[in-house]
Amino acid sequence: MANKMKSARSSNRVESQRFRLGVFIIGCVALSTYIVVSKPQIDPFLTRSSKPLNPISQNNLEAKDPVDSPQTGTLQENMNPTKPLCHVSERRGDLCEMDGDIRIHQNTSSIISVEPFERNELWRVRPYSRKGADNDFNKIRELTVKSSTDAPQCTKNHSIPAIVFSVSGYTGNLFHDFTDLLVPLFLTARQFNGEVQFMVTDMKQWWVDKYLLVFRKLSNYQLINLDEDDQVHCFKHVIVGLQRHKELSIDPMKAPYGYSMVDFTQFMRSTYQLERDTVTKIEEYPRKNPRLLIISRKRTRAIINVRRIVQMAEELGYKVVVGNANSLSNITHFAEMVNSCDVLMGVHGAGLTNMVFLPPQATLIQIVPWGRLEKIAMTDFGYPAKDMDLNYLQYSISERESSLIRVYPRNHPVFKNPSSFHNRGWDLVKTTFMDNQNVKLDLRRFRDVLWKALESLMQ
Repeated sequence: MANKMKSARSSNRVESQRFRLGVFIIGCVALSTYIVVSKPQIDPFLTRSSKPLNPISQNNLEAKDPVDSPQTGTLQENMNPTKPLCHVSERRGDLCEMDGDIRIHQNTSSIISVEPFERNELWRVRPYSRKGADNDFNKIRELTVKSSTDAPQCTKNHSIPAIVFSVSGYTGNLFHDFTDLLVPLFLTARQFNGEVQFMVTDMKQWWVDKYLLVFRKLSNYQLINLDEDDQVHCFKHVIVGLQRHKELSIDPMKAPYGYSMVDFTQFMRSTYQLERDTVTKIEEYPRKNPRLLIISRKRTRAIINVRRIVQMAEELGYKVVVGNANSLSNITHFAEMVNSCDVLMGVHGAGLTNMVFLPPQATLIQIVPWGRLEKIAMTDFGYPAKDMDLNYLQYSISERESSLIRVYPRNHPVFKNPSSFHNRGWDLVKTTFMDNQNVKLDLRRFRDVLWKALESLMQ
Protein backbone atom coordinates (compact mmCIF):
# COMPACT_ATOMS: atom_id res chain seq x y z
CA MET A 1 0.00 0.00 0.00
CA ALA A 2 2.83 2.35 0.89
CA ASN A 3 4.56 1.63 -2.41
CA LYS A 4 1.33 2.25 -4.30
CA MET A 5 0.80 5.60 -2.51
CA LYS A 6 4.42 6.58 -3.20
CA SER A 7 4.03 5.58 -6.84
CA ALA A 8 0.77 7.54 -7.08
CA ARG A 9 2.34 10.67 -5.53
CA SER A 10 5.25 10.41 -7.97
CA SER A 11 2.83 10.02 -10.85
CA ASN A 12 0.80 13.01 -9.65
CA ARG A 13 3.92 15.17 -9.45
CA VAL A 14 4.83 14.25 -13.03
CA GLU A 15 1.32 14.97 -14.27
CA SER A 16 1.29 18.28 -12.35
CA GLN A 17 4.60 19.32 -13.89
CA ARG A 18 3.35 18.39 -17.35
CA PHE A 19 0.17 20.41 -16.75
CA ARG A 20 2.09 23.49 -15.62
CA LEU A 21 4.43 23.17 -18.59
CA GLY A 22 1.44 22.94 -20.93
CA VAL A 23 -0.17 26.02 -19.41
CA PHE A 24 3.13 27.94 -19.73
CA ILE A 25 3.47 27.00 -23.44
CA ILE A 26 -0.16 27.94 -24.19
CA GLY A 27 0.31 31.25 -22.38
CA CYS A 28 3.42 32.08 -24.39
CA VAL A 29 1.65 31.30 -27.66
CA ALA A 30 -1.35 33.45 -26.67
CA LEU A 31 0.86 36.35 -25.61
CA SER A 32 2.86 36.28 -28.85
CA THR A 33 -0.38 36.13 -30.84
CA TYR A 34 -1.77 39.14 -28.89
CA ILE A 35 1.36 41.17 -29.57
CA VAL A 36 1.30 40.39 -33.30
CA VAL A 37 -2.41 41.16 -33.62
CA SER A 38 -2.40 44.24 -31.37
CA LYS A 39 0.71 45.96 -32.66
CA PRO A 40 -1.02 47.84 -35.52
CA GLN A 41 -3.47 49.23 -32.94
CA ILE A 42 -0.84 50.26 -30.40
CA ASP A 43 1.95 51.73 -32.51
CA PRO A 44 0.07 54.80 -33.81
CA PHE A 45 -0.70 55.88 -30.24
CA LEU A 46 2.91 55.40 -29.21
CA THR A 47 4.05 57.78 -31.95
CA ARG A 48 1.59 60.56 -31.08
CA SER A 49 2.69 63.61 -29.15
CA SER A 50 1.32 63.94 -25.64
CA LYS A 51 1.00 67.70 -26.12
CA PRO A 52 -2.71 68.71 -26.06
CA LEU A 53 -4.26 69.97 -29.27
CA ASN A 54 -4.59 73.73 -29.60
CA PRO A 55 -7.76 75.45 -30.88
CA ILE A 56 -8.04 76.63 -34.47
CA SER A 57 -6.89 80.10 -33.48
CA GLN A 58 -3.54 78.69 -32.43
CA ASN A 59 -2.60 77.66 -35.97
CA ASN A 60 -3.43 74.00 -35.54
CA LEU A 61 -5.85 73.41 -38.38
CA GLU A 62 -6.56 69.78 -39.12
CA ALA A 63 -5.92 68.59 -42.69
CA LYS A 64 -8.73 67.13 -44.77
CA ASP A 65 -8.46 64.47 -47.43
CA PRO A 66 -7.81 65.86 -50.94
CA VAL A 67 -10.75 65.92 -53.34
CA ASP A 68 -11.02 66.56 -57.03
CA SER A 69 -12.90 69.87 -56.99
CA PRO A 70 -12.39 73.04 -54.92
CA GLN A 71 -15.96 74.20 -55.48
CA THR A 72 -17.27 72.94 -52.14
CA GLY A 73 -14.72 74.80 -50.07
CA THR A 74 -12.48 71.77 -49.56
CA LEU A 75 -8.86 71.12 -50.44
CA GLN A 76 -8.03 70.57 -54.11
CA GLU A 77 -4.50 69.24 -53.69
CA ASN A 78 -1.90 69.44 -50.95
CA MET A 79 1.46 67.80 -51.56
CA ASN A 80 3.09 69.61 -48.65
CA PRO A 81 2.87 67.92 -45.21
CA THR A 82 2.34 71.24 -43.37
CA LYS A 83 -1.08 72.36 -42.17
CA PRO A 84 -3.67 73.36 -44.78
CA LEU A 85 -4.63 76.98 -45.22
CA CYS A 86 -8.31 76.45 -44.43
CA HIS A 87 -10.44 74.48 -42.03
CA VAL A 88 -13.87 73.78 -43.51
CA SER A 89 -15.16 70.84 -41.46
CA GLU A 90 -16.93 73.08 -38.94
CA ARG A 91 -20.65 73.19 -39.65
CA ARG A 92 -20.90 76.81 -38.49
CA GLY A 93 -18.46 78.46 -40.86
CA ASP A 94 -15.22 78.12 -42.82
CA LEU A 95 -12.02 79.49 -41.30
CA CYS A 96 -8.64 80.07 -42.96
CA GLU A 97 -5.45 81.17 -41.22
CA MET A 98 -2.14 81.92 -42.92
CA ASP A 99 1.35 83.08 -41.99
CA GLY A 100 4.11 84.34 -44.27
CA ASP A 101 3.79 86.46 -47.39
CA ILE A 102 0.03 86.91 -47.80
CA ARG A 103 -1.42 89.10 -50.57
CA ILE A 104 -5.04 90.24 -50.88
CA HIS A 105 -6.46 91.68 -54.07
CA GLN A 106 -10.15 92.44 -54.47
CA ASN A 107 -10.16 92.39 -58.28
CA THR A 108 -9.61 88.64 -58.32
CA SER A 109 -11.35 87.96 -54.98
CA SER A 110 -8.11 86.18 -54.09
CA ILE A 111 -6.12 85.78 -50.91
CA ILE A 112 -2.76 84.32 -51.88
CA SER A 113 -0.14 82.73 -49.69
CA VAL A 114 3.12 83.21 -51.60
CA GLU A 115 5.46 80.29 -51.00
CA PRO A 116 8.80 79.16 -52.47
CA PHE A 117 7.36 75.77 -53.44
CA GLU A 118 4.15 74.76 -55.16
CA ARG A 119 1.50 73.39 -52.77
CA ASN A 120 -1.37 73.46 -55.27
CA GLU A 121 -3.78 74.35 -52.48
CA LEU A 122 -7.01 76.13 -53.40
CA TRP A 123 -10.15 76.80 -51.38
CA ARG A 124 -13.35 78.70 -52.07
CA VAL A 125 -15.01 80.07 -48.96
CA ARG A 126 -17.66 82.53 -47.86
CA PRO A 127 -16.25 84.35 -44.82
CA TYR A 128 -19.39 84.32 -42.68
CA SER A 129 -19.83 82.26 -39.54
CA ARG A 130 -23.17 80.61 -40.29
CA LYS A 131 -23.33 78.19 -43.18
CA GLY A 132 -26.62 77.95 -45.00
CA ALA A 133 -28.27 77.03 -48.25
CA ASP A 134 -30.73 79.89 -48.65
CA ASN A 135 -30.55 83.09 -50.67
CA ASP A 136 -29.14 85.17 -47.81
CA PHE A 137 -26.11 82.91 -47.52
CA ASN A 138 -25.63 82.51 -51.26
CA LYS A 139 -25.42 86.28 -51.63
CA ILE A 140 -22.23 86.34 -49.56
CA ARG A 141 -19.20 86.99 -51.73
CA GLU A 142 -17.10 83.89 -52.38
CA LEU A 143 -13.35 84.31 -51.92
CA THR A 144 -10.52 82.18 -53.27
CA VAL A 145 -7.80 81.25 -50.82
CA LYS A 146 -4.78 79.59 -52.36
CA SER A 147 -1.05 79.01 -52.19
CA SER A 148 1.10 80.04 -55.14
CA THR A 149 4.66 80.77 -56.18
CA ASP A 150 3.39 83.77 -58.12
CA ALA A 151 1.20 86.70 -57.02
CA PRO A 152 0.59 90.38 -57.88
CA GLN A 153 3.09 92.89 -56.53
CA CYS A 154 2.32 94.55 -53.21
CA THR A 155 1.10 98.14 -53.36
CA LYS A 156 0.51 98.46 -49.61
CA ASN A 157 2.42 96.62 -46.88
CA HIS A 158 1.04 96.13 -43.39
CA SER A 159 2.92 95.23 -40.22
CA ILE A 160 -0.22 94.02 -38.41
CA PRO A 161 -2.47 90.96 -38.92
CA ALA A 162 -5.68 91.13 -40.97
CA ILE A 163 -9.12 89.59 -40.49
CA VAL A 164 -11.33 89.23 -43.58
CA PHE A 165 -15.06 88.73 -43.06
CA SER A 166 -18.48 89.46 -44.54
CA VAL A 167 -21.12 91.68 -42.94
CA SER A 168 -23.92 90.33 -45.12
CA GLY A 169 -25.72 87.07 -44.38
CA TYR A 170 -28.46 87.49 -41.81
CA THR A 171 -27.42 90.88 -40.45
CA GLY A 172 -30.20 93.24 -39.49
CA ASN A 173 -31.71 90.71 -37.08
CA LEU A 174 -30.33 91.55 -33.62
CA PHE A 175 -29.79 87.91 -32.69
CA HIS A 176 -27.79 87.22 -35.85
CA ASP A 177 -25.91 90.51 -35.49
CA PHE A 178 -24.46 89.17 -32.26
CA THR A 179 -24.30 85.39 -32.63
CA ASP A 180 -23.02 85.43 -36.25
CA LEU A 181 -20.79 88.51 -36.19
CA LEU A 182 -20.17 90.51 -33.02
CA VAL A 183 -19.43 87.59 -30.68
CA PRO A 184 -17.26 85.79 -33.31
CA LEU A 185 -15.50 89.07 -34.12
CA PHE A 186 -14.67 89.58 -30.45
CA LEU A 187 -13.51 85.97 -30.19
CA THR A 188 -11.26 86.28 -33.25
CA ALA A 189 -9.92 89.83 -32.85
CA ARG A 190 -9.67 90.55 -29.12
CA GLN A 191 -6.39 88.64 -28.81
CA PHE A 192 -4.64 91.29 -30.97
CA ASN A 193 -5.45 94.13 -28.54
CA GLY A 194 -6.47 96.52 -31.32
CA GLU A 195 -3.45 95.85 -33.54
CA VAL A 196 -5.40 94.21 -36.34
CA GLN A 197 -6.79 95.35 -39.70
CA PHE A 198 -10.42 94.54 -40.55
CA MET A 199 -11.19 93.90 -44.23
CA VAL A 200 -14.90 93.62 -44.98
CA THR A 201 -16.80 92.16 -47.93
CA ASP A 202 -20.49 92.66 -48.78
CA MET A 203 -20.36 96.07 -47.13
CA LYS A 204 -23.51 97.35 -45.42
CA GLN A 205 -22.49 100.83 -44.33
CA TRP A 206 -25.58 101.37 -42.17
CA TRP A 207 -24.79 98.18 -40.26
CA VAL A 208 -21.14 99.09 -39.75
CA ASP A 209 -22.19 102.55 -38.57
CA LYS A 210 -24.63 101.02 -36.09
CA TYR A 211 -21.86 99.01 -34.42
CA LEU A 212 -19.02 101.43 -35.11
CA LEU A 213 -18.10 101.66 -31.42
CA VAL A 214 -17.51 97.89 -31.38
CA PHE A 215 -15.26 98.05 -34.46
CA ARG A 216 -13.27 100.91 -32.98
CA LYS A 217 -12.85 99.07 -29.69
CA LEU A 218 -11.47 95.96 -31.41
CA SER A 219 -9.28 97.65 -34.05
CA ASN A 220 -7.14 100.77 -33.99
CA TYR A 221 -7.33 101.08 -37.79
CA GLN A 222 -9.90 102.26 -40.29
CA LEU A 223 -11.90 99.44 -41.77
CA ILE A 224 -11.10 98.51 -45.41
CA ASN A 225 -13.99 97.86 -47.78
CA LEU A 226 -12.61 94.99 -49.84
CA ASP A 227 -15.38 95.36 -52.42
CA GLU A 228 -14.14 98.79 -53.54
CA ASP A 229 -10.45 98.84 -52.60
CA ASP A 230 -8.00 98.65 -55.55
CA GLN A 231 -4.78 98.00 -53.60
CA VAL A 232 -2.81 94.77 -53.32
CA HIS A 233 -2.51 94.49 -49.53
CA CYS A 234 0.33 92.43 -48.07
CA PHE A 235 0.33 90.95 -44.57
CA LYS A 236 2.38 88.49 -42.54
CA HIS A 237 -0.68 86.97 -40.85
CA VAL A 238 -4.25 86.73 -42.19
CA ILE A 239 -7.45 85.15 -40.87
CA VAL A 240 -10.34 84.67 -43.31
CA GLY A 241 -13.67 84.15 -41.55
CA LEU A 242 -14.52 84.35 -37.87
CA GLN A 243 -14.33 81.80 -35.08
CA ARG A 244 -17.71 80.74 -33.73
CA HIS A 245 -18.44 78.10 -31.13
CA LYS A 246 -22.18 78.04 -30.43
CA GLU A 247 -25.29 80.20 -30.45
CA LEU A 248 -24.65 83.54 -28.74
CA SER A 249 -21.85 82.13 -26.62
CA ILE A 250 -18.18 81.19 -26.34
CA ASP A 251 -16.50 77.97 -25.26
CA PRO A 252 -13.57 79.10 -23.05
CA MET A 253 -11.82 75.78 -23.67
CA LYS A 254 -11.52 76.65 -27.37
CA ALA A 255 -11.08 80.41 -27.11
CA PRO A 256 -7.79 82.36 -27.20
CA TYR A 257 -6.71 83.17 -23.64
CA GLY A 258 -9.81 81.40 -22.33
CA TYR A 259 -12.19 84.20 -23.32
CA SER A 260 -15.78 83.62 -22.16
CA MET A 261 -19.18 85.26 -22.51
CA VAL A 262 -18.55 87.02 -19.21
CA ASP A 263 -15.56 88.67 -20.92
CA PHE A 264 -17.73 89.57 -23.91
CA THR A 265 -20.49 91.18 -21.84
CA GLN A 266 -17.88 93.08 -19.85
CA PHE A 267 -16.40 94.24 -23.17
CA MET A 268 -19.84 95.43 -24.36
CA ARG A 269 -20.49 97.36 -21.14
CA SER A 270 -17.09 99.00 -21.50
CA THR A 271 -17.65 99.78 -25.20
CA TYR A 272 -20.94 101.56 -24.52
CA GLN A 273 -19.74 103.03 -21.21
CA LEU A 274 -22.52 101.39 -19.22
CA GLU A 275 -22.39 102.22 -15.55
CA ARG A 276 -23.83 99.19 -13.79
CA ASP A 277 -21.73 96.11 -13.08
CA THR A 278 -24.07 94.79 -10.40
CA VAL A 279 -27.79 94.40 -9.79
CA THR A 280 -29.83 96.20 -7.14
CA LYS A 281 -29.96 93.95 -4.09
CA ILE A 282 -33.21 94.59 -2.24
CA GLU A 283 -31.69 94.17 1.22
CA GLU A 284 -28.92 96.66 0.45
CA TYR A 285 -31.25 99.20 -1.18
CA PRO A 286 -34.67 98.66 0.46
CA ARG A 287 -36.03 101.98 -0.82
CA LYS A 288 -34.98 101.38 -4.42
CA ASN A 289 -37.41 99.37 -6.51
CA PRO A 290 -35.83 96.76 -8.81
CA ARG A 291 -36.34 97.59 -12.47
CA LEU A 292 -38.10 95.22 -14.86
CA LEU A 293 -37.76 95.68 -18.63
CA ILE A 294 -40.44 94.06 -20.79
CA ILE A 295 -39.35 93.58 -24.41
CA SER A 296 -42.40 94.42 -26.46
CA ARG A 297 -43.06 92.82 -29.85
CA LYS A 298 -45.46 94.30 -32.39
CA ARG A 299 -46.09 91.93 -35.28
CA THR A 300 -45.87 88.42 -33.85
CA ARG A 301 -45.32 86.71 -30.50
CA ALA A 302 -46.70 89.83 -28.86
CA ILE A 303 -47.89 89.81 -25.23
CA ILE A 304 -51.57 90.69 -25.64
CA ASN A 305 -52.19 91.56 -21.98
CA VAL A 306 -48.95 93.45 -21.39
CA ARG A 307 -50.76 96.22 -19.46
CA ARG A 308 -52.07 93.69 -16.94
CA ILE A 309 -48.55 92.26 -16.58
CA VAL A 310 -47.17 95.75 -15.92
CA GLN A 311 -49.81 96.37 -13.26
CA MET A 312 -49.14 93.04 -11.54
CA ALA A 313 -45.37 93.59 -11.59
CA GLU A 314 -45.77 97.03 -10.03
CA GLU A 315 -47.93 95.52 -7.28
CA LEU A 316 -45.05 93.13 -6.53
CA GLY A 317 -42.66 96.05 -6.16
CA TYR A 318 -41.06 96.41 -9.60
CA LYS A 319 -40.49 99.63 -11.46
CA VAL A 320 -41.52 98.61 -14.97
CA VAL A 321 -40.14 99.80 -18.30
CA VAL A 322 -41.57 98.64 -21.65
CA GLY A 323 -39.16 98.77 -24.60
CA ASN A 324 -39.33 97.88 -28.26
CA ALA A 325 -36.02 97.06 -29.96
CA ASN A 326 -35.67 96.69 -33.72
CA SER A 327 -32.93 96.88 -36.34
CA LEU A 328 -33.19 100.68 -36.49
CA SER A 329 -33.05 101.26 -32.73
CA ASN A 330 -30.31 103.46 -31.34
CA ILE A 331 -28.22 100.73 -29.79
CA THR A 332 -26.42 103.08 -27.40
CA HIS A 333 -29.69 104.35 -25.97
CA PHE A 334 -31.22 100.88 -25.73
CA ALA A 335 -28.07 99.44 -24.13
CA GLU A 336 -28.28 102.09 -21.41
CA MET A 337 -31.94 101.23 -20.80
CA VAL A 338 -31.19 97.51 -20.50
CA ASN A 339 -28.20 98.06 -18.24
CA SER A 340 -30.35 100.11 -15.86
CA CYS A 341 -32.62 97.10 -15.24
CA ASP A 342 -32.34 94.09 -12.97
CA VAL A 343 -34.79 91.79 -14.78
CA LEU A 344 -35.46 91.48 -18.52
CA MET A 345 -38.43 89.53 -19.83
CA GLY A 346 -39.92 88.82 -23.23
CA VAL A 347 -41.26 86.20 -25.60
CA HIS A 348 -38.66 84.13 -27.47
CA GLY A 349 -37.17 86.32 -30.17
CA ALA A 350 -34.28 88.52 -31.22
CA GLY A 351 -35.10 91.21 -28.66
CA LEU A 352 -33.85 88.97 -25.84
CA THR A 353 -30.34 89.38 -27.29
CA ASN A 354 -30.25 92.68 -25.40
CA MET A 355 -29.41 90.65 -22.30
CA VAL A 356 -25.75 91.17 -23.27
CA PHE A 357 -26.06 94.64 -21.69
CA LEU A 358 -27.51 93.47 -18.37
CA PRO A 359 -25.33 93.69 -15.25
CA PRO A 360 -24.02 90.37 -13.90
CA GLN A 361 -26.46 88.40 -11.72
CA ALA A 362 -29.45 90.08 -13.37
CA THR A 363 -32.32 87.80 -14.44
CA LEU A 364 -33.63 86.88 -17.88
CA ILE A 365 -37.20 85.58 -18.13
CA GLN A 366 -37.88 83.89 -21.47
CA ILE A 367 -41.50 83.19 -22.39
CA VAL A 368 -41.66 80.17 -24.71
CA PRO A 369 -44.58 80.09 -27.18
CA TRP A 370 -46.68 76.98 -27.70
CA GLY A 371 -45.19 74.40 -30.09
CA ARG A 372 -42.47 72.37 -28.31
CA LEU A 373 -39.98 75.22 -28.68
CA GLU A 374 -38.23 74.66 -25.35
CA LYS A 375 -35.06 73.18 -26.85
CA ILE A 376 -34.71 76.06 -29.31
CA ALA A 377 -35.34 78.54 -26.50
CA MET A 378 -32.62 77.03 -24.33
CA THR A 379 -30.11 76.88 -27.19
CA ASP A 380 -30.66 80.46 -28.32
CA PHE A 381 -31.01 82.23 -24.98
CA GLY A 382 -31.16 79.87 -21.99
CA TYR A 383 -27.64 78.46 -22.09
CA PRO A 384 -26.12 81.77 -23.27
CA ALA A 385 -27.76 83.59 -20.32
CA LYS A 386 -26.09 81.20 -17.90
CA ASP A 387 -22.77 81.65 -19.71
CA MET A 388 -23.15 85.41 -19.17
CA ASP A 389 -23.51 84.92 -15.40
CA LEU A 390 -27.23 85.77 -15.49
CA ASN A 391 -30.04 84.09 -13.62
CA TYR A 392 -32.40 82.38 -16.03
CA LEU A 393 -36.12 81.62 -15.74
CA GLN A 394 -38.13 79.94 -18.48
CA TYR A 395 -41.91 80.09 -18.74
CA SER A 396 -43.61 77.81 -21.28
CA ILE A 397 -47.13 78.92 -22.08
CA SER A 398 -50.07 76.51 -22.06
CA GLU A 399 -52.29 76.07 -25.08
CA ARG A 400 -54.90 78.26 -23.37
CA GLU A 401 -52.39 81.14 -23.32
CA SER A 402 -51.79 80.88 -27.07
CA SER A 403 -53.67 82.80 -29.75
CA LEU A 404 -53.58 79.57 -31.80
CA ILE A 405 -56.52 78.32 -29.74
CA ARG A 406 -58.72 80.71 -31.71
CA VAL A 407 -57.38 79.39 -35.02
CA TYR A 408 -57.28 75.60 -34.63
CA PRO A 409 -59.67 73.13 -32.93
CA ARG A 410 -58.41 71.53 -29.70
CA ASN A 411 -58.01 68.14 -31.39
CA HIS A 412 -55.76 69.56 -34.13
CA PRO A 413 -52.13 68.30 -34.35
CA VAL A 414 -51.02 71.84 -33.43
CA PHE A 415 -52.16 70.97 -29.89
CA LYS A 416 -52.21 67.18 -29.87
CA ASN A 417 -48.88 66.55 -31.60
CA PRO A 418 -46.78 69.72 -32.12
CA SER A 419 -43.65 67.57 -32.44
CA SER A 420 -44.94 66.32 -35.80
CA PHE A 421 -44.39 69.82 -37.20
CA HIS A 422 -40.71 69.69 -36.21
CA ASN A 423 -40.36 66.43 -38.13
CA ARG A 424 -41.46 68.23 -41.28
CA GLY A 425 -38.83 70.97 -41.22
CA TRP A 426 -38.04 74.35 -39.72
CA ASP A 427 -40.04 76.38 -42.27
CA LEU A 428 -43.29 74.79 -41.12
CA VAL A 429 -42.39 75.26 -37.45
CA LYS A 430 -41.56 78.92 -38.06
CA THR A 431 -44.72 79.62 -40.03
CA THR A 432 -47.02 77.87 -37.57
CA PHE A 433 -45.58 78.66 -34.15
CA MET A 434 -43.30 81.65 -34.61
CA ASP A 435 -44.83 83.90 -37.25
CA ASN A 436 -48.52 83.49 -36.43
CA GLN A 437 -48.80 83.26 -32.67
CA ASN A 438 -49.31 85.76 -29.85
CA VAL A 439 -49.52 85.07 -26.12
CA LYS A 440 -51.90 86.04 -23.35
CA LEU A 441 -50.17 85.22 -20.08
CA ASP A 442 -52.00 83.54 -17.22
CA LEU A 443 -51.62 86.16 -14.46
CA ARG A 444 -51.67 83.64 -11.61
CA ARG A 445 -49.07 81.37 -13.19
CA PHE A 446 -46.79 84.16 -14.30
CA ARG A 447 -46.96 85.94 -10.94
CA ASP A 448 -44.87 83.10 -9.47
CA VAL A 449 -42.18 83.67 -12.10
CA LEU A 450 -41.94 87.38 -11.33
CA TRP A 451 -41.71 86.53 -7.65
CA LYS A 452 -38.85 84.08 -8.24
CA ALA A 453 -36.98 86.84 -10.06
CA LEU A 454 -37.49 89.08 -7.02
CA GLU A 455 -36.16 86.34 -4.75
CA SER A 456 -32.91 86.25 -6.74
CA LEU A 457 -32.45 89.94 -5.89
CA MET A 458 -32.86 89.19 -2.18
CA GLN A 459 -29.96 86.75 -2.00
